[in-house]
Amino acid sequence: MQQVKTIVITGASDGIGAAAARRLHRTGHRVVVVGRSPEKTGAIAREIGAESQVADFARLDDVRGLAAELLAACPRIDVLANNAGGIFGARTTTVDGFERTFQVNHLAPFLLTRLLMDRLVASGASVIQTSSVGARLTGRVDLDDLQHERDFGAVRAYGTTKLENILFTAELHRRYHARGVSAAAFHPGSVASGFGSGSGSFVQHVMGSPVVRAFLASPEKGCEQLVRLAEGTPGVDWESGAYYEKGRPARRTNPQAGDAALARGLWERSEDLLA
Repeated sequence: MQQVKTIVITGASDGIGAAAARRLHRTGHRVVVVGRSPEKTGAIAREIGAESQVADFARLDDVRGLAAELLAACPRIDVLANNAGGIFGARTTTVDGFERTFQVNHLAPFLLTRLLMDRLVASGASVIQTSSVGARLTGRVDLDDLQHERDFGAVRAYGTTKLENILFTAELHRRYHARGVSAAAFHPGSVASGFGSGSGSFVQHVMGSPVVRAFLASPEKGCEQLVRLAEGTPGVDWESGAYYEKGRPARRTNPQAGDAALARGLWERSEDLLA
């Protein structure tokens, strides 16, 4: 009989997050749907009969509040799926003073994971990052310019944060796997969803094209890797610390993805920024 897990999915009010929430709840797991929009998040939660929490990752106080709510509501957390993220247009800073792409895609999930860490360790949890092939195509991490003050471009900033998701996964594995926490990152494929909407970016125009969308996978197809990782057993069904594409460890990655010193430096710099 399959183990019933408590699974927290951020960015679950739309796209692959919502599709994964539906499927995982249908197979009997306790799913906590987390989203930015109260209306959309509540609608998904009511549709499937799941719990929900609202948090805007562009506000770190929301992330801290979310962590407190999850700790109060969930005696154990078996899976934390850091799925929330996006690509944005012109360079903007959040109320916390960080470049928006960097905060929403990396710093906020990093903070959430750190705040939940004692519970994740106690639960022997899996932490899953939704990354992207953009990590390989446009990502380049510069620890001295994490907020792209010198070279901002929407696509470049997005690809870099997706590379940071992979580096975070590797360092999370290095620091916490011996204590029972497993971690993986994955590329969901090119999915027809609300990704990039409202960004005013080139990606929004491309992804919104009816011609392009005809060749994209559905969110139901795109969520399959997230579901497999969430339901699977680390060390049996998947390898902790790895980045997955098409259901297996990626054959081609950004050269920086395997840089252990960079992964350690990113973790330390992220902690410094949040201090």
